[in-house]
Amino acid sequence: MQVAFSKYEGLGNDFIIVEQELSTELAVALCDRHRGIGGDGVLIVGERAGLPSMKVINADGSVPEMCGNGIRCVALHLARKGRIGEAPAEIATDAGPHVCRMIDDHEAVVRRAGVLETGIIEVLMRHASLDATEIGLAASRPLIDAPIEVGDTTVCLTAVSMGNPHAVTFDDVGDARLALGPKIEKHAMFARGANAGFARITAPRSIDLRVFERGAGWTEACGTGACAAAVAAVETGRAPRYQAIAIKLPGGVLSITVGAPGERVKMTGPARHVFDGTVEI
Repeated sequence: MQVAFSKYEGLGNDFIIVEQELSTELAVALCDRHRGIGGDGVLIVGERAGLPSMKVINADGSVPEMCGNGIRCVALHLARKGRIGEAPAEIATDAGPHVCRMIDDHEAVVRRAGVLETGIIEVLMRHASLDATEIGLAASRPLIDAPIEVGDTTVCLTAVSMGNPHAVTFDDVGDARLALGPKIEKHAMFARGANAGFARITAPRSIDLRVFERGAGWTEACGTGACAAAVAAVETGRAPRYQAIAIKLPGGVLSITVGAPGERVKMTGPARHVFDGTVEI
């Protein structure tokens, strides 16, 4: 049997998009960069409660609640297929519906034969939460710049949920992050694991960020991680509310705006169609 797929990337975070259900084992095989198509994950596009939907399967077979770069790729895919237009459109995820809008007048938009190849997408993400229960945190109150023992190192962490759990540090750990990332991901404090973000403030509205993604490892970019880092910076007084914060990742820059507590976080960034194909199963 042949399965049609499309390859997309958002700031180097790459995905295989299919429009049919796949087993976890098959998704893992397709993500193999040596024997498969190659990708950080598979995005299954379908429909849920009358809305277009996205389900994520990571390269290791885990199923996260949400993927920020992934939803921009799905929005571009739906736009290329003519299923969403210029009006804001909701896309259902396991972290709730997210509202996506194509920014057509941006200089980075690229079309070929009238079809979008690179798009700039604004996403109204779900609201951020510091609630310990929602994060799956083994604590009775929020974790904000709290010193936590990670192996033989103490790291100050802020825990944030963007529908999926994140642990962000602003400590200058240098290359020690390479060992700390996997340890934070599986730290006993996080019942569902955590995405580990290593952030550095470079200006009042600029943050350098590296993310060890739960289930994917070090990636070129992480959309929910960028949102979590911006929220952590705002909540700890390192960055302002209501102003766009440039989150600089290895793959490029995302613009994140954090409003009042309980408001949706706004993420703006690119997605690019790479190629289409079929694979024999």
